[in-house]
Amino acid sequence: MKAIRRFSVRPVLPEPLRPLNELARNLRWSWHRETRDLFRSADPEGWERAGGNPVRLLGAASPERLERLAGDRGFLRRLAVAAGDLQDYLGEPRWYQQAGESLPSGVAYFSPEFGITGALPQYSGGLGILAGDHLKAGSDLGVPLIGVGLLYRHGYFRQSLTADGWQQEHYPVFDPNELPLNVLREPEGHTPVQVELRLPGGHALRAHIWQAQVGRVPLLLLDSDVEENAPGERDVTDRLYGGGSEHRLLQEMLLGIGGVRAVRAYCRVTNHPEPEVFHTNEGHAGFLGLERIRELRAAGLGFDAALETVRAGTVFTTHTPVPAGIDRFDRELVARHFGDDGELPGLDAEEVLRLGSEDDRRFNMAVMGLRLAQRANGVSTLHGEVSRGMFAALWPGFDAAEVPIGSLTNGVHAPTWTARAVPADPGAAKDAELWEMRRTLREELVHEVRARLRASWRERGAAQAELGWIDTVLDPDVLTIGFARRVPSYKRLTLMLRDPERLRALLLHPQRPVQIIVAGKAHPADDGGKRLIQELVRFADDPRVRHRIVFLPDYGMTMARRLYPGCDVWLNNPLRPLEACGTSGMKAALNGCLNLSVLDGWWDEWYEPDFGWAVPSADGAAADDEERRDDIEAAALYGLVEDHIAPCFYDRTPGGIPGRWVEMVRQTLTRLGPKVLAERMLRAYVESLYAPAALAHRELEPGAAASLAEWKARVRGAWPGVAVDHVETAGDSGGGEALEVGSCLTLRVRVALGGLAPDDVEVQAVAGRVDGADRIEGADAVRTPLKPRGGPDLEGKWLYEGPLALERTGAYGYTVRILPAHRLLAAGAEMGLVAVPPESAGAAPEETGGVLMR
Repeated sequence: MKAIRRFSVRPVLPEPLRPLNELARNLRWSWHRETRDLFRSADPEGWERAGGNPVRLLGAASPERLERLAGDRGFLRRLAVAAGDLQDYLGEPRWYQQAGESLPSGVAYFSPEFGITGALPQYSGGLGILAGDHLKAGSDLGVPLIGVGLLYRHGYFRQSLTADGWQQEHYPVFDPNELPLNVLREPEGHTPVQVELRLPGGHALRAHIWQAQVGRVPLLLLDSDVEENAPGERDVTDRLYGGGSEHRLLQEMLLGIGGVRAVRAYCRVTNHPEPEVFHTNEGHAGFLGLERIRELRAAGLGFDAALETVRAGTVFTTHTPVPAGIDRFDRELVARHFGDDGELPGLDAEEVLRLGSEDDRRFNMAVMGLRLAQRANGVSTLHGEVSRGMFAALWPGFDAAEVPIGSLTNGVHAPTWTARAVPADPGAAKDAELWEMRRTLREELVHEVRARLRASWRERGAAQAELGWIDTVLDPDVLTIGFARRVPSYKRLTLMLRDPERLRALLLHPQRPVQIIVAGKAHPADDGGKRLIQELVRFADDPRVRHRIVFLPDYGMTMARRLYPGCDVWLNNPLRPLEACGTSGMKAALNGCLNLSVLDGWWDEWYEPDFGWAVPSADGAAADDEERRDDIEAAALYGLVEDHIAPCFYDRTPGGIPGRWVEMVRQTLTRLGPKVLAERMLRAYVESLYAPAALAHRELEPGAAASLAEWKARVRGAWPGVAVDHVETAGDSGGGEALEVGSCLTLRVRVALGGLAPDDVEVQAVAGRVDGADRIEGADAVRTPLKPRGGPDLEGKWLYEGPLALERTGAYGYTVRILPAHRLLAAGAEMGLVAVPPESAGAAPEETGGVLMR
């Protein structure tokens, strides 16, 4: 019989064990070894059955076992130490508390997914794991973050394989009461806090707020599965990245709009300081800016002034290097949900549509995110460059290099991803110690793989008696390569299969064999990705090689924490430059695993031969031919393994140690390891994005916001009359002859300001090396402000003048331009307005005004 209702009955812990409750419900245990060890020692078998979830462990513990623990003095001493350590961790000043008084009092961090621990499966891949590491690093540093996301009752999906290797999805139901979560309640302690969104037709979408405590950081997860909702609304948060377009729109409305309301409720109930900065992790949460505009409109601020206030305190991080990765919605669908009958009363639907307008038909969440944030960044240096090119149309008239999207390279949380066996000071460890560490981790992974592979074959229908061969799968002494990630086509899961015979030869080499462990999930709607998995599984099922290559289904955090440390080499072969960052190789590096990767994402900026190997990318005509490109890059991959990696691994000293390999392990741990840390990443966010955003937000009190909005409107209105009228130089005859380095030109520029004052603009000389088409190379350009000389002439034109130093040799050129200038602008390109000499514009004057953006 099936139960008509499910609920959890929590145990009453004996008084001496009461501290276990707080330890279990603070997710710090997910990265604090001593706390995990404490729970494991309470019931080793129960810990395994509970999947490493202490809340479930305590919920399943018998009264007899609890009573025995309550009388175990050794256990109680360890419990007291762990509980006291947690209290110290939560209360003591950290880096942030000593970093300066001008830092924001709170930062709200919104993400559609969070990967904190495998026991709280609310993530699909790298975006969620990055968000989880962001919160953990924030906790360790004392950054006053508030995480905001959704609670998916079915999570992403669990993956299994059919007998012929086809991916199957399963959606188990998660009971929040069995997870380390608590419902946020009103101060009287009984009534759950509830947020509500208006839907067309007089309907409502309501959600409760579950709180996870990530060390010092609260994580608020909105859950629409509440009795007051109609069946359709109850299912809004059913699963991550599921459903059709309207379902996704409702999820993102709940995340953004409902998330702001959840933050306000949390601050009201707990007296937490209101956030000064709102950080949008990818475009899914972009509607948060609209809700904040609605709040300010309700307080009496005009729309444009409210927009300026919101932009000043908002940070937007983009994670996708391809337009196809961005959420888009039909404009009519958005208009219906934000019209008079829907959400955000007081905001005209046309104002909403304008912020996300990509064209006449589509509403683009990333475009809205950029328009609602004064500060934006990509997640690696190369990705920042790609993003500037991808979104350059929003700032017409500017070179891509000047598009105001910076870069801040991701990092990973070392306490989460570093194996216990890794020494605290690898630089001081002896070669034999490092080599023994690597073999120990490899052996642990081999046993893990065999257990998972056996379970997978059983799910595929194999009988136990058929699986004796699994006992010899993989070898603790063989070079082990790992590849695990999501399976979109650009990550090229099957590039290693490009030449099957050559791969078999690598796997079965008599002196220098290689073994490969592969894992990954394809999106449920991506049949192309599922076919790639099936192709690899069928290759790995071949009895000739199945002891040397395996595919493990259901890749997640629990598997990853064994996989990264146990591999010798971490493989990444995406199509360059389509990997925004790719943090799995960072986690491997923390454990002394060497990277073998295409120069993409983070590896493009930090690769050194001491840390691993770079797979060359095809260029020229070969890059445009998909078949030829993959053939070239696969051949390069095989060659690196055959000629460099395997010989390095198997070249042993008389003592049996591969000296060069161990030195690369040491260099990876000591020099690369500190670069890939999430703490480095978060300090950079605080210093370069959060602190400036907080200062800008503080400056925009209502009067200043209204003044800035009025100034922008005035500048936009006057800009068609702004022009560069005439440019002349002293020190150059105009003949184009060579000039000597170190000489100086004097520029005189006559400009029309269209009724604006000199304080409203900056007239710049832009100089630098030029290419064959006389375009100034953006990265090399020097920008020099020119100064007005006197007042306007009889025609109302202004004369600007200034020196231009020739400090570089080679083909050189300059131009002049006019930009809006205001102390509250974060970048010269922010408004998307620029005036240049007609001969350098390359377009009609009306096409260079750049009013598209703001």
